[in-house]
This record gives sequence, C-alpha cells and structure tokens, in this order.
Amino acid sequence: MTDGPVHGTWEPRPAARWEDAFLSGNGHHGTLTFGDPNDDRVIVTHHTLVRPNGGERGRPPRLAARLPALQDRLLAGDRHAADTFTDGRPLQWVQPFHPAFQTRLRGPAGAPADDGPGYRRALDFTTGEATAVRADRRSRVFVSRADDVIVQHVTAPALTLDLTLDHRLPNAPAGLGVGHGTLLTPEGALLTLRARYPDSDRAYTGVTLVAVTGGTTTLSAPGVHVDGATEVLLLTRVRRHTGDLDAVAEARALRELIETRQPYDALLGRHLALHRTAYRRVALDLAADAGERGLSGSELLKRPQSAALLERLFAAGRYHLLSASGLCPPRLTGLWTGDWDTAWSGAFTTNANLNLQTASAAAAALPEVTAAQAGLIERQLADWRENARAVFGARGVVAPTHTDGESGYSYHFAREYPHQLWTAGADWLLKPLVDHDETRGARSPRTAAALAEVALFYEDFLTRTGPDGHLVVVPSYSPENRPANAGWGAVNAAMDLSAARHALRTAAGHHPGTPDADRWRALADRLPPHRVNADGALAEWAWPGLEDTYDHRHLSHLYGVWPLDEINPYDTPELAQAAHRALRLRGAENYSAHGHLHHALVAARLRDGGRVAHALGQVLDGDFFHASLMSAHYPGRDVYNADAAHALPAVLVEALVQSTPHRLVLLPALPTACPRGRLSGIRTRFGAEIDLRWTPDSVTALLSPSRTQRVELRTSAGAEPLDLVAGEDRLLTLGRR
Repeated sequence: MTDGPVHGTWEPRPAARWEDAFLSGNGHHGTLTFGDPNDDRVIVTHHTLVRPNGGERGRPPRLAARLPALQDRLLAGDRHAADTFTDGRPLQWVQPFHPAFQTRLRGPAGAPADDGPGYRRALDFTTGEATAVRADRRSRVFVSRADDVIVQHVTAPALTLDLTLDHRLPNAPAGLGVGHGTLLTPEGALLTLRARYPDSDRAYTGVTLVAVTGGTTTLSAPGVHVDGATEVLLLTRVRRHTGDLDAVAEARALRELIETRQPYDALLGRHLALHRTAYRRVALDLAADAGERGLSGSELLKRPQSAALLERLFAAGRYHLLSASGLCPPRLTGLWTGDWDTAWSGAFTTNANLNLQTASAAAAALPEVTAAQAGLIERQLADWRENARAVFGARGVVAPTHTDGESGYSYHFAREYPHQLWTAGADWLLKPLVDHDETRGARSPRTAAALAEVALFYEDFLTRTGPDGHLVVVPSYSPENRPANAGWGAVNAAMDLSAARHALRTAAGHHPGTPDADRWRALADRLPPHRVNADGALAEWAWPGLEDTYDHRHLSHLYGVWPLDEINPYDTPELAQAAHRALRLRGAENYSAHGHLHHALVAARLRDGGRVAHALGQVLDGDFFHASLMSAHYPGRDVYNADAAHALPAVLVEALVQSTPHRLVLLPALPTACPRGRLSGIRTRFGAEIDLRWTPDSVTALLSPSRTQRVELRTSAGAEPLDLVAGEDRLLTLGRR
C-alpha cells in the first residue's frame, strides 16, 4: 500500500487518461507515465521547449514618448486615457510550451487488459520513481536531477515489445517536419526523432538509447522489436537546436551513463542524492487516521475533510514543485503537458500564478526552487531593461506579466489586460530571492544588483506628484482588475504603492552606507499612504474617486499583507483591519484555484484561521485535483494547472508558522480541522530552523538558530522577546488559549 503521506498510489484502471498519469521531472525534462503494461508511454517535455511564433519574438511597444501626455490626462481626471495607450497591435501570446513526443513500449496484441486486482501503479514522492506492476512484469521510470535524463526500466521473464518514439500528440501542427532514425547497437538500439517547426529553421531532436538484456532486437520501422528479453532500459533526452544535431555525440553521452553494473540502480542512486535530500528537508504530520493514510490518492480525494488528504497534498505539492524546478521555476502547467494547445501557452504568469506556486520555497527549504527563479530572472534582465526604456523611457528594469521562459519582453497585452503598464512585477519576482537570503543569513550580490536596477526604474518613473505633495504612480495597473468607474489603467494602485515602497527600501538595505541608499529611502518616504474606502476596506486604488470592484479572482491590492510584511496585525493594526475588511468583501469571481489559495495566504497573515479553512475547503470540495494529485485551474478538474498543487503547501506553512527577520509567529491561523500535528524543518527568515508540535492544549517549538539575536515571539498569548544564540537549540513549551 502506501507509506503515510509520502507515496501516491492509483487503483487499477481500464484506460489511462493523461491527466491521471504519474508525474515526475526535474528542471529540464518532465514525464507523464501511462501505466498500461501493454502500452507503456512517457510523454517527453523540456523546460524550454517552446514553439516559435513565426520565427520572431515579440518586442515591447515603444510608448515612452507618449507617456507624459498619458500621465497628464490621467491626473486631470480622464479615467479612460490609458485604454488607448498601445501601439495598436493585436493581442500576442508568448511562445507556447508543448510536448516533444512520447516513448511507446507496446506489448503483443491480445495481452490481458489491466483492469484486474493484480495491477498497481504507484509514485514514491521521496524518490521520484513511478512504478507499474502486473504479475511478473515491472515498469519503473524517473527523471534524473543528476544526469538530466529520463530513465525507463522494464523487467519480465520474457518481454516482447515494440519500441517507438511517437510525435502524434493532440493538436500537433500538421506542418511539423518529422524524421525518424533507428540503428541497432551493441547494447540494443538507438532511436531518434527530429521535428522541425513549420516555416522555421528551429527544431528539436529526441534521442533514446535502448539497452536490452537477453532475447533479440530487430529493426521494425519506425522503431525496434524486442523479443524474449528479460530487461529493457531506455535513456531519453531531448534537445532544441537549429540546423542538425549530432545524434552520435548524444548517443555517446547516454552510453557513458550505463557503463557500469546495474546501471538503473546507479542512475537512481545519483538522482536520489539530490532529490531525496531536498524532498525530506520538511515534513507535515497532522496525526491522520492510519487507515486513511493507506488509501490511494484517488480514494483520499473522496474524503475532502480528511487530515490524511491534507498530509498527502502537502507531500505531493512539495514533490511536484521540486520536480518542476531546475533550469526554470514551474510554468502554469508545472513542467508537464500532453497537448500542443496548452492553456495560456503554458507560460510563466508573474502577476499571481508563478508567485503563488513558489511561495513555500524559502520557508519550506527548497532552495532549488529559488535558484530556478533566480536563473529565470538573470537570463531575462536585458529584456526587462528594454521594457523600461521602451514603455516608460526609464533606466532600470520592468518585468513582463507573461513569459515563455526565454523572452522577457513585455508584449502580451490588450485593452482589457494592459500588462504593459504593470510595474510591480520585478519586486514580486525578487521577493522570494530576498526571503531566501534572509533564511541563510547572506546576501546574494546578483540579487542586490537586480534590486538596484528596480530602484533605478522607480527613480526615473516616480516624477509626478499629487495635490497632497506625495508622489503618484501613474499609470498604474492592479492585475487583473479595474475600478468600477474607470478603465484598467489608473492611478496609485495599492499593489504598485506597496511594491515601489518595498523595492526602494529593500534596495537601500542591500546597498547600505551609499548615496543611492539614502536617495532610495527618501523616494520611498514620498509615496502616499494606503487609502481606506467608505466601506472601511483597504482601497484597491489610493486615488480619490476611484471605486473598488470587489468580485475578482486576484487580490493584488493586498500585496502589502502577503507576500510583503508592510501591513500586519502587530505593527499596523488599523491598516490590517482595513485589509481584513477588503478580504471579506472580495468575491471569488470565476472560482480559480489561485484566487482561493491567494485568499488563504492573505487570511493567514491576518490571523484568520476560519477564512484559511474556508478557502482550503473551496479547493478540496471543488474537485480541483486529479488522481495524480496534480491540480486544475477551475472546479471540476477543468484546465490542467499547477497553481493549487504547488501553492497548497505554502498555505499550510503560513497557517502554522510565519517569520520576518525580527519576528516569529506560531500557529497564527490554525484551521480547526488540524487540532494536533507536527511541522518539521521549516526555515525562518531570522536564520533558525524550527520543529513545531501542537495539541489542543500545548505547543512546543524546537528552534535551531544559526545567528545570535533577539526576535519577537508572537503566540495567541501575546508578544514576548526571544533570545537566540547561534548553535544552541532553544525549546519553547507554551500553552494554547
């Protein structure tokens, strides 16, 4: 069966749908494994496998010369002035992420169907290894973080298989130029599949090395036929390129990986040194029923109130988030898709989705995720600079709302989605990097340099003032909402105010004692305060006359509550009360998973465990999760999407432990469904690791600090100072009220 919350299993199925498949991957490849032993299939994807749009990348609109006039009109009261602030182009989507091909291992016709009790599929989150077993046949697959290769292994007393690489996946373009290559080799065979994009010199090539033990291997176009073998091992990589790829060199590199006894075990061992070590750093135990812990994932999903389900989803979320992060952080689909027509191009969406997915990285000890996000940012900084110059005529950087992982240009926008106006993205994308540096107690020079570029942008952009003498953020866009009485481009969106203030002060903190730091702090101090509207709620636009639109899936205006620490119940209680009022007034609009979990994260910061529980309930009761425990964007498993799967662990962490560089908050928003449990391995932003246990009557927390300092401890009993000494564990034993 299963081992508590660590494994996911699925019951026998007469047919395997792709959304029910196993999920595995690392930063470069992803797999979707189909468990039918008569037709084992692995869909191969690559973190940068994107289809070119006519061979040309989009560019940001050149609007800087028109910016002063737009600012004049908005400040003069023309609330729809920004509706036409564009170069007239139609909406352009970023290059779509798509699958490359599937490896197929087909058994003989007439073999028994896989709907009996002897068939089992399972995925071990700890190892990243998916298995399928029926009678005396066993299939295993994992994607190596160490060797960047998909590894498949099939054993049986007498295997008869046809092996092919198959590009025929849903919505593959008709003009895709596909060529197959098959070669018998001393170990078995080498299969290649090259696909050239229509009207382009760009292509990708998949290379699979097949090592066969026993039996015979013969050519059977477009693949090979294996008969009577006891073991088949497949190693697969996919490369993007222009011109031709040296398949011989790729085969040589794959062959080097199996030049050892028991190559599968050797490959798995190298992978485990990275994957298992990372996965095991943090664990959640909610004292769930032992019987429910032994249920398959699909059975647990039928029990949405089960603590075992929360344990399993926490574990699955960590596994999926780690597996989808390597070269890049996770996309909207994580790292997986079985269709060329992926929703929203399978992009990285930076105005909520990516940010929610990676929210647990620092606290839940996944620096691999943070490193992936840092890599994405670093590779795109030159494009971000062009966004700042082209749209705003400014130095520094402006991040795009959508990116394919390659281009960082801001070219995805429309009248109803004026993403070219959004200036807060760079601050939000850099926030996890700052949090990571705080947990480890050292500042990255690259992060500091990027923060300085954000501050330079604000120096050039924040030049207008309002009637009260404060600086004005104009134009200003609150993703993806608009005032009830104005256009989408407005003035002083709360998110923009919080982001500008945070970016300037954080950049100053990373460049202490410099004239730049003094100048940036002074600029931050000139920004206006947040506004509380007539409903007693934090206004989404801090500009007189702009009315709030409450029914919306995004909670951009509460950016100061989460992920920032600008608004909180301890330092700014009145603003926190207004933020709480705004949260209560917020509708769910289209019931997107990211909206529910964003709501939960803000509620946790505001110490509202009831709202955290309600938001989690909306997701757990709404049929958002597939049997694989990967998630969907909408209820009823509509539109495959990783937001819920990856963000849910962050919600649980925030409900149990919160930290700033100077504060520790224990059990701020504990859902009533979790009366007892243990959360271990959490990293705090003041440099201590924490092992937290709680019951209905007591709380114990073991802190292992790496730095000597005094922090403020917040519990239900109030606040008290907590002195920590580097290298000395500190055990806290507290009562609960």
